[in-house]
Amino acid sequence: MANQIPTFSLLMEESDLEELRSDIWNDVPLPAKLIFRDTTYDIDIAYRGSYTREFRKRSYFIEFIEPEMFEGSREIHLNAEYRDPSLIRNKLSLDFFHDLGVLSPKSYNVNLIRNGIPKGIYLVLESVDDLFLKKRDLSIGPIYYAINNNANFSFKRDGRKKRSRISGYRRKIGNKEDDESLRKLIDVINTTSDLEFSKVIPDYVDIDKYLGWMVGAVCTMNNDGFTHNYALYQNTQTSLFEMIPWDYDATWGRKVDGGRMACDYVPIQGKKGNYLCSRLLQIAEFRQRYKQKLEKVLDTKFTVSYMEDKVNTLYQSLRSHILNDPYKKRKIEKFNQEPEVIFQFIKDRSHYLKEHLSELD
Repeated sequence: MANQIPTFSLLMEESDLEELRSDIWNDVPLPAKLIFRDTTYDIDIAYRGSYTREFRKRSYFIEFIEPEMFEGSREIHLNAEYRDPSLIRNKLSLDFFHDLGVLSPKSYNVNLIRNGIPKGIYLVLESVDDLFLKKRDLSIGPIYYAINNNANFSFKRDGRKKRSRISGYRRKIGNKEDDESLRKLIDVINTTSDLEFSKVIPDYVDIDKYLGWMVGAVCTMNNDGFTHNYALYQNTQTSLFEMIPWDYDATWGRKVDGGRMACDYVPIQGKKGNYLCSRLLQIAEFRQRYKQKLEKVLDTKFTVSYMEDKVNTLYQSLRSHILNDPYKKRKIEKFNQEPEVIFQFIKDRSHYLKEHLSELD
């Protein structure tokens, strides 16, 4: 399996590298070259992420200049997965969502070498943009990134009114006119009466797909994923909004700092801060649909037997490369224990969720 992980060779002028390091919060990209499978790409590169920029091993955003396309994409993300001792949780989660029928970015691991120096294992993440939609034969429609906890589908956050109805969202694809559709969605969620909500909300949200996303988020237990760490896509053929997961490294029993997370940390109803989840589950019809989806996944896909080969395949593909990762090679013993940590989480989380299914009646 080891030879299945390709290498990204990154070349930067020392002056540009020093400039990149001088201000980790600067989003202005710098020129570089990326060599991959005998092809040299001229690229622009910058650090990405929020608090993760302060880690020793940082993540990158890459835009391709010449050639301007890389495997059907014009930009990619290189995630360090620094706090995840397994290095596989993000990919494992996104693949899990795909298995549930939820729109999800593709990802794969690479070894990164910068100016001849090994920088360790990284995860290449497909950008969620118009090309993401094109590859899936989906209509090109507006895409919004949920960039902070204001993206909670509410007028308020922590009891305080937000400055804008669409605060917390950054438009990736679309125009200002599309913002009005998002404002209307937030209005409907926050102002429609309980009596009318079940009739109106299906005209704005693909309920079946939203509940599928919710099952994935609840099973993998990404606490942050309910109020950011997602993209919102409006399908122009249906006019309905859909959820796309993003940044799912703090999952499968690990917190954002890499520590263990109790299996009941996120309730079966999802994070309370997500007002759309809350309103949907107040409606008996939607609550039962969610329960049925969750029960099916707990019986078929969120099981050790279903996930075992997936976890072990990812683990085995990375293990020999860990020894060459300057940030992880001294933590090989912890890495070796991670498959069992994930399997135990699946058992514990599944048991918790099954014990609380009655709350959805």
